[in-house]
Amino acid sequence: MTTFIQLHLLTAYAPSNLNRDESGRPKTAIMGGVERLRVSSQSLKRAWRVSETFEDAMEGHIGTRTRLIGETYVYQPMKAANIDEKIAKSAAEEIARQFGTPKKGSHQIEQVVHISNHEIALINTLVETLINEKRAPNENELKLLRKEQRDVDMALFGRMLASSPDFNVEAACQVAHALGVSAVTIEDDFFTAVDDLNTGENDKGSAHMGEQGFASALFYTYICISRDLLLENLGGNEELTSRAIAALTETAMTVSPTGKQNSFGSRAYASYVLAEKGNKQPRSLAVAFFRPVRGEDQVQVAINNLKQQRDKFDAAYGPCAEKHYEVNVSAGEGSLAELLKFIAA
Repeated sequence: MTTFIQLHLLTAYAPSNLNRDESGRPKTAIMGGVERLRVSSQSLKRAWRVSETFEDAMEGHIGTRTRLIGETYVYQPMKAANIDEKIAKSAAEEIARQFGTPKKGSHQIEQVVHISNHEIALINTLVETLINEKRAPNENELKLLRKEQRDVDMALFGRMLASSPDFNVEAACQVAHALGVSAVTIEDDFFTAVDDLNTGENDKGSAHMGEQGFASALFYTYICISRDLLLENLGGNEELTSRAIAALTETAMTVSPTGKQNSFGSRAYASYVLAEKGNKQPRSLAVAFFRPVRGEDQVQVAINNLKQQRDKFDAAYGPCAEKHYEVNVSAGEGSLAELLKFIAA
């Protein structure tokens, strides 16, 4: 039986623009017939992956997502070593091709790909050999993709290689888009910038005018981790699996998306977290918020709705989780330290 760890988070943000659409306004979604604020799962995972909290906890076990494999790891080192331009370009293209389709006339590949530290080390070793021998790689040397020694972020969030599906990694962690529990109206902030060297004698106007959208919401975020799949992805390393789950949990509770941080200072910790562990089919509790939360005390109403929805599901289908732990900041219940112990056990 697969062990699932489910995290339900409620995180409140003051006016901000955490995740922008193509027009620069906060992303939204319609749920329950009304517009809600939204933060995409891609935005959340990116913010978590590159945060100091996650990097400090998983130092040495975080890979790289890039299109610049050929340029950064091959072409530049070979050119710095004065290798012939034709050889350097050929080597960069052939090595990059192992991870994706190179762009025409470029060392970049067409799609961002996740590569592990182990694969980067193999590339570096090969490039050192090519520099010493002043040549391009042969066919056997180009077999650089590896299934073993996967990094934690790849094990959690997966990897898809259309040209080499044997080296795909099934994600052990599923992250839903974070959605506001209440209806939202996006407002626009009109602002101006003043030129410090303009004395105002000839021109009293501003040096720049602009506007940006913002809104505020209490977000519901749902995360589901297959512990068994994560353990498999990490080669059966129990200690690293437990550390990865704890690191992801702490990061999700304490790290905010990076959009417009300098303009809004939108840093927030989760106000409420429900963590569940069990073997039954997981389920989100998002239906608790299809009716928009209203009123002055939205945090407490949202907490009540979430717990009531869990109880209703349990009554209908049987308990989804064998164990659970809650952190309720406003009620002074639970702590991050105890939650991480529960999650990692």
